[in-house]
Amino acid sequence: MRQRGYAARLRLGSVRQWHWISSAVCLAGMLLFAVTGITLNHADSIPAQPTVRTLEAQVPAQLLATLSPADAGAAGAGEAPLPAALRQWLAQELDLHIRASVAAEWSEVDLYLPLPRPGGDAWLSLDLESGELLYERTDRGWVSYFNDLHKGRDTGDAWRWFIDIFAIACVVFSVTGLWLLLRHAGQRPSTWPSVALGIVIPLILIILFVH
Repeated sequence: MRQRGYAARLRLGSVRQWHWISSAVCLAGMLLFAVTGITLNHADSIPAQPTVRTLEAQVPAQLLATLSPADAGAAGAGEAPLPAALRQWLAQELDLHIRASVAAEWSEVDLYLPLPRPGGDAWLSLDLESGELLYERTDRGWVSYFNDLHKGRDTGDAWRWFIDIFAIACVVFSVTGLWLLLRHAGQRPSTWPSVALGIVIPLILIILFVH
C-alpha cells in the first residue's frame, strides 16, 4: 500500500512538473496568440496606413552583361536565384540584402523577385535590356506584423517550427491540466460543470451563429 501511495504521489508530482514547465514555455506564446487573436478578429476596425518605400536604380552595363536566365541556372526562362554578383551590388549600392535561396522569376527580357514578408510586402524587378531596376516595399505596421506571425504568413521555416513546438507544449499543458482536474475534482464540486461549460458554449455558438 505504501509503495502504491508513493508511486501515485510520484506520478502526480511528475504531472505537476510537466504542467508548470509547459505553462512557462507557453507563457509568451499564449499572450502573443491571445492578443493577436483579438486584433485579427477586429482587423476591419483597426486603422492601418501602409507606408511604401520605392527605389529606382540603374544596374551598370558591365554587370548587366553578365546576367541572363541561363547564367542564373534556368533553361532560358523560369525560376532561379539572383547571381552572387548582382546580390553583392544590391547590398553595397542599395542596402538590399537578398538571400541566395530566394528565387526570382526570369524571362528573356526581365526578372521579377517577389519578397513577401510579415506585416507587408516587397518586390524587385529588373529590365535585362535597359538595366532599369525598381524596388518597392510596403509596410502595414506592427499590428499587421504580429497578425501575420499569428497566421505564420511568410515567416519562414524557423517560425513555423516554433508554432508547431508551441502547439505541442499547449497540448501538454492542457492534458496535464486535465489530469490535475481529475485528481482534485472530488474536492472541488464546480470542476466538471466548469469543464462542461467550456465545451458547450463554443458548440452552441457554432451551431446557432456560425454559418
